[in-house]
Amino acid sequence: MTHEAIRASRTVTAAQAIEALPRKGRVAIGANAGEPRGLVSALAEGAGRFGGLEVVQVLSFGSEALVTPEARGHLRVNALFIGPSVREAVARGDADYTPVFLSEVPALFRPGGRLPLDAALVQVSPPDARGWCSLGVTVDVMRAAVDHAPLVIAEMNPRMPRTHGAAAIHISRIDRLVAVDHPLPELPPEPRDPVRERIADRVAELVGDGDTIQAGIGAIPEAVMARLRDRKDLGFHTELLSDGMMALVEAGVATGVRKPLWPGKVVTSFVLGSDALYRWCDDNAGIEMQPSDVTNDPAVIAAHPNLVAINSALSVDLTGQVNADSIGPRFYSGIGGQVDFLRGAARSQGGRPIVALPSTARGGTVSRIVGTLAPGAGVVTSRGDVHHVVTEWGRANLHGLSVRKRATALIAIAHPRFRDALSAEARTLGYLS
Repeated sequence: MTHEAIRASRTVTAAQAIEALPRKGRVAIGANAGEPRGLVSALAEGAGRFGGLEVVQVLSFGSEALVTPEARGHLRVNALFIGPSVREAVARGDADYTPVFLSEVPALFRPGGRLPLDAALVQVSPPDARGWCSLGVTVDVMRAAVDHAPLVIAEMNPRMPRTHGAAAIHISRIDRLVAVDHPLPELPPEPRDPVRERIADRVAELVGDGDTIQAGIGAIPEAVMARLRDRKDLGFHTELLSDGMMALVEAGVATGVRKPLWPGKVVTSFVLGSDALYRWCDDNAGIEMQPSDVTNDPAVIAAHPNLVAINSALSVDLTGQVNADSIGPRFYSGIGGQVDFLRGAARSQGGRPIVALPSTARGGTVSRIVGTLAPGAGVVTSRGDVHHVVTEWGRANLHGLSVRKRATALIAIAHPRFRDALSAEARTLGYLS
């Protein structure tokens, strides 16, 4: 059967595609900008036919309909990274959160893994002349999902860019196809903020010519990228490809020529940003899409000399413990790739693991540098894994420092209005004499 015939015979409506799902079991849904929104809507609208279908997903911006009261008892979301659309449901106990390193998620989906799948719901590009579609902007954990799920349902969107690397999926592997034509969700740039700008200044000082960079989502990483225009031969090995990274490639700053693995190419697992970024990725042979167990493997990361990993946090205590997934006992986001990249960078020759955060929160009324983490707050990155901590007030390299010296260094980069109180707390805790 030709791929044209396969496409014709397997194209159905979203509602018809969802009917192929088992009443109970587990389904993985593509996330980030590759979320199949039409299938998600159809799944929510047909929730009544299910009797306990688990929906597994990483960062989602459009799954609100899966966690409504009407879906309760029929569908249950299991977030491997909590996005804004399911945060309240997790807090209510109506959805689950599974803390896991992003590098280890693909293994959960494989035979013998803890989360074997009955189906995978993805968004793909139309097929090429030989029948090959592309997972486009979201390869991450979905590469394993489509490789191992017995049932694959895909939205086929002409606006999904065709990306290179491990993104290819043949149309014969897709059991149900739903034709769509809608723009991919964009991540709008955050407004400029003087605090984030000062943090970016200090982080950029740690980046030199020829370094390979990983950076997460948000205004601070993008501000850092904007400060690297005078560097030479930067490279990217990252879980996320952003607009700021695209700009450095286009400017000839990020050539990747010094990278030992995939030299000359940007290596990433997912793309999230503007429509211009998505169009830039289309048929761009300079971009190598790889799954999360490759991009986030600490051993692969460590194989890059001078790997600079830039990640964020909610709070850091005076011993160096990093809380990044919860506000007290309330789960907020997830582990993601932070530990993968901080550990990989720490083992990279000349590598620099960086945790960057504003010194305060809630309009400057609370310090993010704290004596002890709030009750119930989780430790995402242990004190043994932390090296550079950066706020708008300075940088502290904690690696190899005693608790006394760590406390002193972190108090020095806390907001000045909280330093006396932190010093007093450190003395009460026995960190300072």
